[in-house]
Amino acid sequence: MCHRCFNPKNTRYPYYGGRGIKVCEEWKNNFKSFYDWANANGYRDNLTIDRIDNNGNYEPSNCRWVTRAEQCNNRRTNVVINGKTLKEWAKESIVPYKVLHSRIHKHGWSLERALTTPSRIKKPTNRS
Repeated sequence: MCHRCFNPKNTRYPYYGGRGIKVCEEWKNNFKSFYDWANANGYRDNLTIDRIDNNGNYEPSNCRWVTRAEQCNNRRTNVVINGKTLKEWAKESIVPYKVLHSRIHKHGWSLERALTTPSRIKKPTNRS
């Protein structure tokens, strides 16, 4: 968090500190404070810290612990349609994400048409 927000040499700095995102003084100056908050708020090794409001700072009221999949749904570049991201719509439909994205953004299709028109590209199956 601190490197992304305060170190201009960090490769991710333009997306965090460069946009004005900061770490609250309490966490920035006192790791034990962050550690205690993390453990009291669901920290586990398989989770990552996520800002609820992507334009907000790293602070107790704006952070949570989520899976990588949940975090991907909270990116500021995601387009949300009717409460779901395109990746979520694609996961629930017969249409692959790239096809769905192209239909909506390149061709201007409605969500309903994009989701219900069969694709010539087969959607990959998850085989275990």
